[in-house]
Amino acid sequence: MEAMDFPTPESNVESITPESLKARIDRGEDVTVLDARMAGDYEEWRIDGETVESINVPYFEFLDEEIDDDVLASIPDDEHVTVLCAKGGASEYVAGALADRGYDVDHLEEGMNGWASIYEAHEVSEYDGSGTLLQYQRPSSGCLGYLVYDDDEAAVIDPLRAFTDRYLADAEELGVELKYAFDTHIHADHISGLRNLGAAGVEAILPEAAADRGVTYADDVTLTTDGDTFEVGDATIETVFTPGHTTGMTSYLVDGSLLATGDGLFIESVARPDLEDGDEGAPDAARMLYDSLQNRVLTLDDDVLVGGAHFSDAAKAAEDGTYTAPIGELKSRMDALSMDEADFVELVLSDMPPRPANYVNIIATNLGQEEIDDEEAFTLELGPNNCAASQDALTSD
Repeated sequence: MEAMDFPTPESNVESITPESLKARIDRGEDVTVLDARMAGDYEEWRIDGETVESINVPYFEFLDEEIDDDVLASIPDDEHVTVLCAKGGASEYVAGALADRGYDVDHLEEGMNGWASIYEAHEVSEYDGSGTLLQYQRPSSGCLGYLVYDDDEAAVIDPLRAFTDRYLADAEELGVELKYAFDTHIHADHISGLRNLGAAGVEAILPEAAADRGVTYADDVTLTTDGDTFEVGDATIETVFTPGHTTGMTSYLVDGSLLATGDGLFIESVARPDLEDGDEGAPDAARMLYDSLQNRVLTLDDDVLVGGAHFSDAAKAAEDGTYTAPIGELKSRMDALSMDEADFVELVLSDMPPRPANYVNIIATNLGQEEIDDEEAFTLELGPNNCAASQDALTSD
């Protein structure tokens, strides 16, 4: 149902921007959210937080002139309520219907689509390499990316297609040239911005082993292998081949200080191994992941930071607000990193979450085997990332 199809409530209600709502949540304010989407959409993906009270009542419950008393009883009448839906039309109507009945309400601009448009940059304060390192965060899906810049050059790691213009604008604002764009692997949860940045004149870097999965645009990118290095000002980015999550999974060591691990290792979990070859190939992929972690990642100095391509609700940010942690710290609080191979494989295969929504189409798009427009790409990747091996943290507090 489109916004124009809804009856017009008597009350006009104010809207709140996604950025303003997130700022309230980040400040630790108590926030009550009424999510008017269907129950299945709500269960798959919603706004959560320690101070967020989330209530799901589908919009159709509010279409009758007389709203059921049980529905109204489920909505606090002594608290401010923010109503949201998928795109903003239904929530405006529902908020108005509640305002007609004396509730203190507003509604979220552009709904969950607006929430998915939030993209924040935080400086990694513990990075001690040359230049400055930023971590991009997309709270709606937990996607993380990185921008390192030094002198007049910059590089971005794991860019999202939806924010192609943002990277270019940030580089321009910083007074640097965006020289490189790196992908760690063929992503299964979001559409990569690698090709779009390449079309804008940025040198696009893709692991050769990732291209071997059937990438159709390999001639348009620079293929990298283990040990290759790239200079960004005085900072060096080194390729570290770390297969397991996928056969092409590759990490990038940024000037010896932060290892951008893609989906190989997160600060709260390790990768799931089933998104390339399914359940049948998962055990072999898990063993490959174990070898990569033990022999490529954990052999680095303990003070090297780990920065994955995602974070989950179970992750706790560092003091600087970034989802990064030193390797030594992860060794001490993630038992999976000290297990023998058999126990590790059993662990990562035991509690994998549902696969990311639309992951087959997303992979095909990132391989270049399917072509979609920007709007389709944005819609296709909505929802949680689910790239970790467990829905819960594998770390101890």
